[in-house]
Amino acid sequence: MLDYSNKEVVVTGGGSGIGRAASLAFARQKATVHLIDLQQEMADAVVREIGAAGGKAYAYACDVSVQAAVHQVFEKIGKVDVLLNNAGIAHIGKAHTTAEEDFDRLYAVNVKGVYNCMHAAIPGMQQQGGGVILNMGSIAAHSGLSDRFAYSMSKGAVNAMTLSVAKDYLNDHIRCNCISPARVHTPFVDGFLAEHYPGREKEMFDLLSEAQPIGRMGTPEEIADLILFLCADEASFITGCDYPIDGGYLTLKT
Repeated sequence: MLDYSNKEVVVTGGGSGIGRAASLAFARQKATVHLIDLQQEMADAVVREIGAAGGKAYAYACDVSVQAAVHQVFEKIGKVDVLLNNAGIAHIGKAHTTAEEDFDRLYAVNVKGVYNCMHAAIPGMQQQGGGVILNMGSIAAHSGLSDRFAYSMSKGAVNAMTLSVAKDYLNDHIRCNCISPARVHTPFVDGFLAEHYPGREKEMFDLLSEAQPIGRMGTPEEIADLILFLCADEASFITGCDYPIDGGYLTLKT
């Protein structure tokens, strides 16, 4: 089950958080993992971790918002069987408090970055007879989250692009899906709390955890398990779907 032998897997934002967990999970299932990250040293650390466990991985420093740079990296990688579009950034603000430069930055990374990577990967997938694309969405695309205007915009676009790609490349045997996590306990969360709530980190962490009906945040490893399944041959009948992985947030929150 979930055997990725001889599969070439690309993970953007693979140096930390969900991207790191997904990279390790793919490697455990015998995939060759290609980590793309803005921070070379973080991607290198994950590559070393995979290598120490007997796996095979490579790291590439790249800003996914720059199309020419993305194409250069994908040319180095060559064959791509699976693309996980995980790289993304967050922002806090309402419509009238979001500066234009922040809006543009969210669009450049979270929307254009996903487009750039698909633009680079799809022609090769067409030539080889198929492939899998999984995009990282968010419950923000489906629920009115406070102070998340630009972030919600970007994740709504990811969901729409997923449906479009799934439809357009059915005959090329390219599957495209999306997953929408609620809050996941990553280093970003810890850094956010330390910056905005110094001295109140535990209090705010507990409040954020309780926002999920299940009573806690998800873990990167739990998200990686869903990623692993949706990108595997065992999920070959699934395309054009968005999977919430949210501790019941979208359906059970009152």
